Amino acid sequence: MKADIILFHEEHWTAVAETYRLGLLTRNSTFEVEVPDFNNWCGKFHQHLLWVAIANDEIIGWAGLSPVSLRKAYAGVAEVTIYIHPDHQGKGIGKQLMNHLVEESEKAGIWTLFASIFPENIASINLHVSNGFREIGYREKIAKLDDQWRNTILFERRSKKVGL
Repeated sequence: MKADIILFHEEHWTAVAETYRLGLLTRNSTFEVEVPDFNNWCGKFHQHLLWVAIANDEIIGWAGLSPVSLRKAYAGVAEVTIYIHPDHQGKGIGKQLMNHLVEESEKAGIWTLFASIFPENIASINLHVSNGFREIGYREKIAKLDDQWRNTILFERRSKKVGL
């Protein structure tokens, strides 16, 4: 399946929030347990690095980059977030979004992409590894979700174009 990838706009929020909500229900995508309000959600991302994937006039996924630190030295490091609507998983939408995200991040001067993924989220791990991310660490019992300690695996992708 081929999707168009465009910059996120406020009118996309309802569909993006629903895809995020469905991801939260899996309990393998994030420590968050509820969808934040629009302003809090938007505040986490670089607004010029936040996109939606659209096919047949329907938003089927989204991706964004968040700063990992407010310190100037880390201005070129961003955390990756990608969510695909469950009805469209396994159709290559994640790969399209990731390719777009990598390309646009480099245009924006991002030299390192970072991801923290639950070990149980095999699809996300595979997506990241197949797009040049390497495992850099493991955080044991880093936080609780539903009163259960959870681990995360850390991944990064260093640009071959930016920050050389």
